[in-house]
Amino acid sequence: MICIVCPMGCSLDVKEDGSNLIVTGNKCPRGGVYAQEELRAPKRVVTATCLVTGNSSVTRRIPVKTAVPCPKEKIPALLEDIYKTKAVLPVNAGDTVLANWQGLGIDVIATRTLH
Repeated sequence: MICIVCPMGCSLDVKEDGSNLIVTGNKCPRGGVYAQEELRAPKRVVTATCLVTGNSSVTRRIPVKTAVPCPKEKIPALLEDIYKTKAVLPVNAGDTVLANWQGLGIDVIATRTLH
């Protein structure tokens, strides 16, 4: 597996020793943490678009992303909720469009300003 935490791109070798994962090949401690999380509980930052309502008769969308990574198995449900969400104009980059999704502490924020 290739570590993507930093630009070094270390080649990680992961071996299972009972219930422990042994990670080698990482040049910093972050590589070990990355491998453990990626194999046991992978997460991803999710990007999408949501509808915008306001003073325009034109249907518009605004780009959004999660402020923190989302568990990979929950991404389809999150995307479904993002696509149902309607942000109200004006929207500024960094505004929370969907707060604390499913109580997981995952906020979906706007990545563009739209007035």
